[in-house]
Amino acid sequence: MSALNASGRKACWDARDELWKCLDVHQDQTSACEKHQREFEAKCPAQWVKYFVKRRDFLKYKEKIQNEGYEPTEGASKL
Repeated sequence: MSALNASGRKACWDARDELWKCLDVHQDQTSACEKHQREFEAKCPAQWVKYFVKRRDFLKYKEKIQNEGYEPTEGASKL
């Protein structure tokens, strides 16, 4: 896929937002959001898809840590 122009970027971001909204509603059940996933992958460059998937995972992890706090694992070194 070639570089996206402004309308292509907007279409990609909109597809990403729809997918993320669907995943939020369905508690990350990917099978319920296959249509949105296909649209997201079709409208965004593969590298962007990879980045956005990692970004969502990080944001979910960050939210969990902020809400539940950080608990180090047993045997973790104490600095």
